[in-house]
Amino acid sequence: MSTTMLEKTPSATTLKNMEAYFKTHDVQYIAEDAVFINLGTGERTQGRKAIGEMLYYIYHVAFDAKAEVTHSLITEEKAVLEGFFVGKHINEFAGIPATQKDVRVPLCVSYNLKESLITEARIYMLGDVMFKQLQ
Repeated sequence: MSTTMLEKTPSATTLKNMEAYFKTHDVQYIAEDAVFINLGTGERTQGRKAIGEMLYYIYHVAFDAKAEVTHSLITEEKAVLEGFFVGKHINEFAGIPATQKDVRVPLCVSYNLKESLITEARIYMLGDVMFKQLQ
């Protein structure tokens, strides 16, 4: 188990990068060799390019969506985002053709950071909630 003490405040660069990433999902804030893990499915996406493609597909191809942040915590080496994945289902996702339905799915992501970049993300998104909303 890893414990992060909150006495170490993030640098201005880390704070700026994470706040920008939360809003844009721009891959410039992700390390080249980063790994994103969907804890609900076990799916692992590795590398800045592959992560960018995955994020683009989720937020702009399968859905017209955004992350609505309700809480965040940022330190120099860790960050956590809590909120909702909010959008409209506009294209195929997980074998389900576009429904044009709106979704609002609880989301939590825990990040590891190094040199102000994301090196790992562990994504907790309630898939059962999403699939009920797509029915």
